[in-house]
Amino acid sequence: MVLLMRDCIALRRNPEDGEQREGAAEGLSTPLWPELFGALVWILIAATRVPLPLLQGWVMFVSVTACFLSILFLGVFLFSYTHRIAVDWNQMDFLFHAATFVFYFGAFLLQAATTSLHNYRLPSNVTTLLSDQDYNISIAASIFAFATTICYGCSTALALRRWKL
Repeated sequence: MVLLMRDCIALRRNPEDGEQREGAAEGLSTPLWPELFGALVWILIAATRVPLPLLQGWVMFVSVTACFLSILFLGVFLFSYTHRIAVDWNQMDFLFHAATFVFYFGAFLLQAATTSLHNYRLPSNVTTLLSDQDYNISIAASIFAFATTICYGCSTALALRRWKL
């Protein structure tokens, strides 16, 4: 999302020559997909009975934090705070997306591990850890966590290309 907004700003300053130039729309491949998929992960996990609060609590923390920080980062670009705050925004863009990618990859692994415990039976009870409905929702949350991880990975690659080239 930040890549899209960074590239779609109508006029940008080129730091090398100081002249105005048209903004390119090269970030259109991932406009709002990470936030949309992350919100779906958040909603799907909140819709289930959470059998392992430690694992799924981390997934919820990552998805909620990434969503809010992405919206905050978007606001920085929308309201042109990038011209008022003197930092290397290409580097900040890369660091943000790289950190979010790493955290979301871990969250995806934890969500997939929780999903894999569908047939695990509790020792004191004959019921399974996840009901069939919770299992299906957990599968969907795992798929969307993976999709979000891929989106943040692509955003990281694009931000690295922009920062280093």
